[in-house]
Amino acid sequence: MKQIYSDIIQFRGNHYDFGYEQGLRLKDSLTIENRNKQWKWKRPRFEIDVKEAKVQFKKYAPSIWEELNGLMDALKQPMETILRDYGGYRVEPVKSGCSIFAGEGYFIRNYDFHPKTYDGRYTFFQPKDKGYAIIGPSSRIVGRMDGMNEKGLVMGYNFVHRKNLGDGFVCHMIGRIILETCATVDEAVHLLQEIPHRQAFSYIVMDISGKTCVIEASPRDVTVRKAAVCTNHFEIMTHENRHYLQDSMERFTAIQQYSGSKPDALEAFRFFNDTDKGIFAKQYKSWAGTIHTSGYLPKEGKAWFALGGDQEPYEFHFRRWLRGEDITQEKLYGEVDTNLGFAHMDKNTR
Repeated sequence: MKQIYSDIIQFRGNHYDFGYEQGLRLKDSLTIENRNKQWKWKRPRFEIDVKEAKVQFKKYAPSIWEELNGLMDALKQPMETILRDYGGYRVEPVKSGCSIFAGEGYFIRNYDFHPKTYDGRYTFFQPKDKGYAIIGPSSRIVGRMDGMNEKGLVMGYNFVHRKNLGDGFVCHMIGRIILETCATVDEAVHLLQEIPHRQAFSYIVMDISGKTCVIEASPRDVTVRKAAVCTNHFEIMTHENRHYLQDSMERFTAIQQYSGSKPDALEAFRFFNDTDKGIFAKQYKSWAGTIHTSGYLPKEGKAWFALGGDQEPYEFHFRRWLRGEDITQEKLYGEVDTNLGFAHMDKNTR
């Protein structure tokens, strides 16, 4: 078993200053060191067009563009590099797993991926310029793989495929834009129908009223269905699915059957996080091992989080934090059954 951790990042202020502060923290970090080495070993299979990216960010998320500028100034890197590593527009997508269940007043999510891509950052951000405050783990520093905002909107996403790419935003940046700009499920649906998509993902959203839906999105089409369970395949746009879906179907069926027992939030969290229930995955080398389990209770303004399996969740009172009550912890700890390196912890992750 490997002991792992995530740093807790707390910031109240404008986006540029948040980006600058993050850049200072990253400057001499293993995350930067490993990322720079990775680009020496491989060439990007995409092109960065700064002008095009700026136009799209200015249209959908102008404040996040300012955050990228703050990163650029702190790291003293050109905007091409910032967009390649953190921008989330027209970059190389990667495969992953993930499972989500939205129950009565709660939202549980397993994030399944490869350790070398993991930020190891759990963020609290309250913007003073524009946008909603957000709690949740970061992806590629600026993006969010799941989270909840101050209005009680919760978001998570699940990979479907990365074939036939389009010019658009990748999942973690779309997740951030949803949380920062949308207060309800309807607003999130409208955004996802308009914003350009780089690859095929399902986005699952729940708002404080309890309304939940799954938005199936690809560069070619976007459809919406009312559902509370989602894994790694489309139910409507089945023509977009990969050929091999057995693992996704098995997890989907297991969660559907379990949901019939109408579990409470903690029971559902245990079902996802316990390693003997069939949802928690250990295929880390195949980009599908569970790194964290997130839980969100929008009506209570609370978030749960656990690194690795068979863990008791950390509980955060987001509403208290919004009122100025800082989190006293600096790190969150857990363990995973792998010897693979994590980008924020280990040298020479490849």
